[in-house]
Amino acid sequence: MVAPRACLAKVLSYFPFLLVLIDLQCEGIEGGINAEVDKHLEMGKKLLAAGQLADALSHFHAAVDGDPDNYIAYYRRATVYLAMGKSKSALPDLSKVIELKPDFTSARLQRGNLLLKQGKLDEAEEDFKKVLKSNPNEKEENEAKSQLSKADELQRIVIQARTAFEHQDYTAAIELLDTLIETCVWDSELRELRAECYIQIDESGKAISDLKAASKLKHDNTEAFYKVSIIYYQLGDHEMSLSEIRECLKLDPDHKLCFAHYKQVKKLNKQLATGEDFIKQEKYSDAVSKYESAMKTEPDVLQYTVYAKERICHCLSKNQQAKEAITTCTEVLEQDASNINALKDRAEAYILEERYEEAIKDYEVARDHSDNDQGIKEGFERAQKLLKQSQKKDYYKILGVKRSAKKKEIIKAYRKLAMQWHPDNFQEENEKKQAEKKFIDIAAAKEVLTDPEMRKKFDSGEDPLDPENQQGGGGHHFHRSWNQWQGFNPFSSGGPFNFKFHFN
Repeated sequence: MVAPRACLAKVLSYFPFLLVLIDLQCEGIEGGINAEVDKHLEMGKKLLAAGQLADALSHFHAAVDGDPDNYIAYYRRATVYLAMGKSKSALPDLSKVIELKPDFTSARLQRGNLLLKQGKLDEAEEDFKKVLKSNPNEKEENEAKSQLSKADELQRIVIQARTAFEHQDYTAAIELLDTLIETCVWDSELRELRAECYIQIDESGKAISDLKAASKLKHDNTEAFYKVSIIYYQLGDHEMSLSEIRECLKLDPDHKLCFAHYKQVKKLNKQLATGEDFIKQEKYSDAVSKYESAMKTEPDVLQYTVYAKERICHCLSKNQQAKEAITTCTEVLEQDASNINALKDRAEAYILEERYEEAIKDYEVARDHSDNDQGIKEGFERAQKLLKQSQKKDYYKILGVKRSAKKKEIIKAYRKLAMQWHPDNFQEENEKKQAEKKFIDIAAAKEVLTDPEMRKKFDSGEDPLDPENQQGGGGHHFHRSWNQWQGFNPFSSGGPFNFKFHFN
């Protein structure tokens, strides 16, 4: 039996060997890790050279995860980000490279250029100065000197631009900001300042463009969305205003200014949309009420007042409230002389009032501004026909009714006039002949205006009883003499001849 002491001594004699094995094992593990990282770096490099950026990026991600202290992995990943146009993602990687290897001039030079584009001029200058102090090669030295000079010049222009803005010289400020933004393309503050200048000189479209760009450059730019929404609102574009203010509230649901504006725009938007729905349903009186409410909701922005009145003008014209329509349409045209819709609706109202020459003038003006509008062309031709027709025989005037008169009113007017002008009421020969002619005209007017098809033709400017307008024998012929009207009952609905009237 071996003594315990002897066994312990034997085990201890193997201990140094065990330590060596453990050390070798650990070295093998480390070597395995570095080999895996190197493999990812090499594969990523090949894919980058082949232009397969997404695949290259995946390998560089793996290399960074495998060795968080490998500056080459960060640098190559930054290179891919730059190639993909993801400069914001590249910047932290370049900063990590410089942290791990402060004398890596290429990384510092690239970071300086990115900071310059972001408008961080002081930080960019610091990077370019450090490049020049780190013994760079000739190419890096020349680039650093050039960029340092540019950064210094941009610092001077920034001061000039802000001074011009403070003195309200907005045109000069815009010119200086244009120069700055050519280099500092990712500086949201410069774009916001230029947008403010554009607002002051009523260049709303350019202001919106700058503010939208600024909203993309800042992660949480509620102010830009708010300003864009306000500009759209002032321009009369309530739908775009609502869309932009919703973006503001997505970023900050408790933003006081955005929420207050959202409630205002939403209310106005709903009123205007409901008005349009009523028009589609031909509920013109309801639509008028909605547009009047919209003008009360926003009385200070002229565009909404003009738009609401334009739609009221349309509703009144459609509702055959001619005089009111003419008044409202004229108010619109005083603010916007080339408003096509108001011109068309006023022309229709003039037609209802039998003011055909004025209708023709409105259609002519509308046509000058929109020569491809088929509705304008048809309305113009109809107004011309009606003018020509009015200079001949007008069945509405014969019966003394308006163009909007219902069938019941037409029949009532006809009966009254038929009684009044019946030839049996007249004894003297000339008076009787005149009465006969008048009575025939009254009967003809009644026949046309109580027949939907014939009335439609007459309203479009065509006399359905005029032989000149008859084509192919398909039309109506009205050539009755007084003898053929003997025994006609004006109190009937226009059917058979029942009996002859004799008046004492």
